[in-house]
Amino acid sequence: MREPSELAPLAGLRVIDFGQYIAGPLAAMILADLGAEVIRVDPPGGASWNHPVNSTLNRNKLSIALDLKAPEDLETARRLISTADVVIENFGPEVMDRFGLGAKDMTAALPRLVYLSLPGFASSDTEACKIPAWEAIVSAAVGQFTDMGLNRVLMGLKASFSPLPLASAYGAVLGAMSVVLALYSRDRSGRGDVVEVPLAAALSEGLAFNSMRVEGLPARYISLREREIARRRRAGEALDVPYDQLQRYLDALLRTYRCADGRHFYLIAAGHANHSRRALAGLGLLEEVIAEGIPTFDPYLPTRCWPAGADCTLRGALSPHWNRSLAARMAAAFEREPSCHWGELFGEGKVPGATVRTTQEWLREDHPVAAGLLIDVEDGRYGRMRQPANVAWLGGIAAQRPATRPASSLDADRERIMNELRKAEAGRTDVGQTHVEAATGGGWLDGITVLDLTNVIAGPTVAGTLQRFGAKVIKLEPVRPSFSPGVTLILGLQSNRGKRSAIVDITTSRGRRVLEELIKRADVVTINATAQQLAELGLDAESVAALNPNTVLCQVDAWGGPKGGPWRNRLGYDDAVQAATGVMARFGGGAETPEEHAHMGTIDVLGGYAGALATAVALYARRRGVKTHLARASLAAAGQFIQLPFMYDYDGRPPFDEPSGPRARGTGPLYRCYEAVNGWLFLACKPADLPNMLRELRISNPADGADLEQSLERAFARETVDALVARLRALGVAAHRLESLGSVRARFMAAADGGSGSADTTLIFERDEDHPSGHPVELIGRCAVRSAHAVITPSTAAPKPGADTRELLAELGYTEHEVQAMFKRDEISESWSEEYLPS
Repeated sequence: MREPSELAPLAGLRVIDFGQYIAGPLAAMILADLGAEVIRVDPPGGASWNHPVNSTLNRNKLSIALDLKAPEDLETARRLISTADVVIENFGPEVMDRFGLGAKDMTAALPRLVYLSLPGFASSDTEACKIPAWEAIVSAAVGQFTDMGLNRVLMGLKASFSPLPLASAYGAVLGAMSVVLALYSRDRSGRGDVVEVPLAAALSEGLAFNSMRVEGLPARYISLREREIARRRRAGEALDVPYDQLQRYLDALLRTYRCADGRHFYLIAAGHANHSRRALAGLGLLEEVIAEGIPTFDPYLPTRCWPAGADCTLRGALSPHWNRSLAARMAAAFEREPSCHWGELFGEGKVPGATVRTTQEWLREDHPVAAGLLIDVEDGRYGRMRQPANVAWLGGIAAQRPATRPASSLDADRERIMNELRKAEAGRTDVGQTHVEAATGGGWLDGITVLDLTNVIAGPTVAGTLQRFGAKVIKLEPVRPSFSPGVTLILGLQSNRGKRSAIVDITTSRGRRVLEELIKRADVVTINATAQQLAELGLDAESVAALNPNTVLCQVDAWGGPKGGPWRNRLGYDDAVQAATGVMARFGGGAETPEEHAHMGTIDVLGGYAGALATAVALYARRRGVKTHLARASLAAAGQFIQLPFMYDYDGRPPFDEPSGPRARGTGPLYRCYEAVNGWLFLACKPADLPNMLRELRISNPADGADLEQSLERAFARETVDALVARLRALGVAAHRLESLGSVRARFMAAADGGSGSADTTLIFERDEDHPSGHPVELIGRCAVRSAHAVITPSTAAPKPGADTRELLAELGYTEHEVQAMFKRDEISESWSEEYLPS
């Protein structure tokens, strides 16, 4: 075993990677980039998926080919596992068990082993676990292809295929994070763990902000697109809005605009106290619209207290009248300058936004290369190859970029691996790793306190993720919220569950003292801000360490990388990163017709998981003597990870011609959406299974390509979805109905609420009839990470901001007199508004 290194926080750990395709190899790659020794085990013929992305997934790994059906090779696999800290696999149920390499057998013999499984569906889900878990089958099962976004609903599209491997990306990051946390806990207990991360559950939690439901929301929180969808349904009108008419239903401060050079710029300046004013000022429109009387009052006022005649506020959602007026003026202003002008102007002016680029353009953009978000690797097969860097890193150490050992060719390291194995066995004195302390029955992060200074989605997701594993989280909010209640409160229903909340003005001397006292008691401080913002707040890693040298600062920003980069201090959110990195261009069908991918949170949630991963690595590294004060992640890095099958470049690379646009149905006749009599299904058929499927469907040997596709379309159009799925699965062909998010939520609502969701199902949703917001709330439950030994903390409702202010100050030693004095000076507060959610 290697000793911990200043440049490799996970050095000394050995990981055996049995994974294939994306999820398993990606989880192992994350650990390898952070310094773990990873041995990948491939079948004799090589990886199951022959794709250039394997050069990314298998970098920094050693390679050995083993035929697990051969007794000698199977014994070698067992010997390798006996020297390992971690095993990773992403096969279907019982595959590893059949070889005697399953989690139960291995951890019984090796109690210190951490065993990570990444199946498509939960192993306890007897109904779903045997479904072949192709990426798109998982997506179809949880509603991704039906409820992809409000634009697609307005267009009337029932099936919206996306080639992005969201399930594998979410699952791999959660899996790598869980491995590190289990290792962190092992250092205390002496016991490893068995962790399962079902990809369908990981995807559903990643889409949490698309599937959440809040009953009885006042009209002020309903977007223009949602209103138009509801209006058309009530009136019996078709949902058939063409792409070029969608813009009228988008918020003027949250949409794309065509610039003088013909390119599009995506602006995301809605719902923030300053961003909207800065954007309008940059466009030369602020004074004009203020003079015309656009309302700018506090969005936390209930509607009954709005100024006479006001139907909206610039700091919240715009009314149809003001939206039309602003959109027309803004469109004319954007047309006067090229997109690069707006990128520089808004970047310097602290307005979130980005020029719409393709993935190919992003790969050749200066910023991600300078920032270390993209790295160049001398690959044995493709030559000099541009690849995405890791999704999480540590500041101050970790060499500012992952190691770049290219992927080994098949079985290239057998002799080295076998020699090291013999040496390890010869020197072993702890056969069986038998020393295990008594179980504590707690969470991996019991005893850890997190101070959460974040906002919107990605930042709060960091602490929200850590909280489920036992960490205690204090959410500190400003006295004057920067974001509208639609952003802070509604999105917070998901991301702020299980936290305590206090409102403190940290810009005052007394408020600053409260902040510093909380930092001194915290193990982790989380914040989503640029380096410049942290310095201005006095919350950079050095300043936090000066207050508490044992605290890890987790910083998540939009554009930062291990080496900073020229955009490191630009503001940005999920949609801006989608625009810049190629997601919007691919989903919309080109840079001229960009579309947001899903309704919200596509990148945000993964960025939050990456921040939790970075924090876990920092805590584990510090326990092992590696000095670090800064855990890092960024939305740009997460945006690259969800595009892994396309996020690479080299001389002679084939065209970037992956499926794109609203009419995309799949990648070919055997992997695509098909319409049946009563809905849509997704088919994933191996070429070897095609003859049997054609006989079953009574199709006579069509030619490949279009003829085959048309023949299948005709055959599927004659039957119901359920009948087709049953017949295809009986043949061993993967198929699944394209579920909607609503149907999935209703089906897997917790059993106590009349649904079938339980610990034995892959998904579980929860309904809170008595939510403190005053509205019944339905949210995805905590089902993505399952541990054999660690307790997963049940979720509790997100508190009203400020609900715990008095209690927390008392815990810090403040007297009631001191607290009352701070209330009078508006240095602290118990609420932003009379109601949890202003009506």
